[in-house]
Amino acid sequence: MTKAGSQEKALTAKQVAKLIAKAASDTKAIDIVVLDLGKVTSFTDYFVICSGASDRQVQAIVNAIEDALKDKGRRPLSIEGQGTGHWTLVDYGEVVAHVFHQTEREYYQIERLWNDAPRVNFPGITD
Repeated sequence: MTKAGSQEKALTAKQVAKLIAKAASDTKAIDIVVLDLGKVTSFTDYFVICSGASDRQVQAIVNAIEDALKDKGRRPLSIEGQGTGHWTLVDYGEVVAHVFHQTEREYYQIERLWNDAPRVNFPGITD
């Protein structure tokens, strides 16, 4: 028997990435991309990148991500840019979510910086 609120088993980094992508998808995020950075960098295993069409939607996506992971007993190590509605970074250690306003994402083109990282497809979420 487990204590209330505890996890029965730890989530893998890929499972965390999928939960983040699903939460973003459920909040109607635009162009969800998951990059496998495991062999590209040492500071994280996955990036989940997505966009919102408005400042409000960006915040709603961030809130949905936090709620989905909180339900699994996970809290972010840090959140940067929260409340701006332009670019919010939610760091879970092995997975980092980048939630952009559409115009900011077009400007920064973060996927191009990591174009050597393979994309991960979660059917029904990232396709």
